[in-house]
Amino acid sequence: MWWSRNRKKVMVIGLDSATPQLVFDQWLDRLPNIRSLIQRGAYGPMRSCDPPITVPAWSSMMSSKNPGRLGVYGFRNRADYSYDKLSIANSTAIKEDRVWDILSRAGKRVILIGVPQTYPPKPINGTMVTCFLTPDITRQYTHPPEFKKEVEQVVGEYLFDVKDFRSEQKDGTLEQIHEMTRKRFKLARYLLHKEDWDFFMMVEMGVDRIQHAFWKYMDKTHRKHSPGNPYENAIFEYYQYVDREMGELLSFADKNTTVFVVSDHGAKKMEGGICINEWLIRNGYLTLSEQPAAPMPLAKAKIDWGGTKAWGEGGYYSRLFLNVRGREPNGVVDPAQYEEVRDELIRKIEAIPDEMGRPIGTRVYRPEQLYPVRKAIAPDLVVYFGDLSWRSVGSVGLNVIHTFENDTGPDDANHAEHGILILAPPNGTLSSHRLDGLQLMDVAPTILRVMGLPVPSDMEGRIVSY
Repeated sequence: MWWSRNRKKVMVIGLDSATPQLVFDQWLDRLPNIRSLIQRGAYGPMRSCDPPITVPAWSSMMSSKNPGRLGVYGFRNRADYSYDKLSIANSTAIKEDRVWDILSRAGKRVILIGVPQTYPPKPINGTMVTCFLTPDITRQYTHPPEFKKEVEQVVGEYLFDVKDFRSEQKDGTLEQIHEMTRKRFKLARYLLHKEDWDFFMMVEMGVDRIQHAFWKYMDKTHRKHSPGNPYENAIFEYYQYVDREMGELLSFADKNTTVFVVSDHGAKKMEGGICINEWLIRNGYLTLSEQPAAPMPLAKAKIDWGGTKAWGEGGYYSRLFLNVRGREPNGVVDPAQYEEVRDELIRKIEAIPDEMGRPIGTRVYRPEQLYPVRKAIAPDLVVYFGDLSWRSVGSVGLNVIHTFENDTGPDDANHAEHGILILAPPNGTLSSHRLDGLQLMDVAPTILRVMGLPVPSDMEGRIVSY
């Protein structure tokens, strides 16, 4: 191609939630393009951030800053110490440089497609199509703005995400996931062919969505697995499809291109849900002024804040907040007793058993254990129920502690703490070997080193030695 020069380039293919047990152990022999990268590169499981959630994990990866430094602890974060003001952590929440900001200032040409927390788009030295946080196609989702028309000419109506992956309409969900992926890779090929680029990065959300929607159909150990079901191979066939799409993309990786394949976290079967606010009610930490007639989100319930010490958020993990006097509007926890209340909650929550009374191995963290620096408003406690085998259910009115129906729709998988890293230098320069001890924040400094740029001293990850 006319713009090809003897310069170092990096291609990053992000597969949200791609799981090392599936990619490296179970299916590698049947994923030929991924296998070929591994055969000429380094690879291994990569520890995610805490929490191992899409937001903030991709920004933590590409800034090499932990979520406390970013001030982002999940998809929604407390905007202040009131009880109901939450903000969505889109691109405006990220104040730290990510790799593409550094590369853009260095004059490198950048292409970004679907990288979480890039909506709304910010200027870069290149082309950007934003992520699953984009509300709909009527919004401005490209940089430069005029590229939006070109996107529509190439793929028609662009799909940022599956409209409802937590649905019982499995055929429709599967069709949407494949359509979204097909359009994203088609757009990627178009841009790689059209643009002069030094750094390319795309993130495909379909891996995450298909695992949440179809894990029980695949996993024979899942309590809801039904042998002989029609979707037993849906996840495997999708991984194969993504591998084929990757093969076409890799044709644009020339002799100067280093390829990274990364995921922000992994996945595991979901055993069920722990109704954290129901537990808090039963144990005297949360008081409702009116009992709900039917299950509802806590935000819609009538809470007696004067009689409430703590409340929790639902999700793949739980964030607990204490109602502290002088901090929250109607706080009741004496600041002098703050640590005592936290210690008590940790002890009791870690002891919550499964529905049969068996221990599940819940881990509860104080935020200062996870984040040396805590910007914005961190939770008072972070809870991984059953070591992330159980999700947190925030709704009230269920009148149970254990549930096997998700309050946000059917969902078979939770997040696991390890994603994947595959690093393949230009052809012929490395033989396959497995790396241990990889961490999410190692990716950004390694990219900068490959590109021949200095690594900022405030990056927390280490350069991967391969």
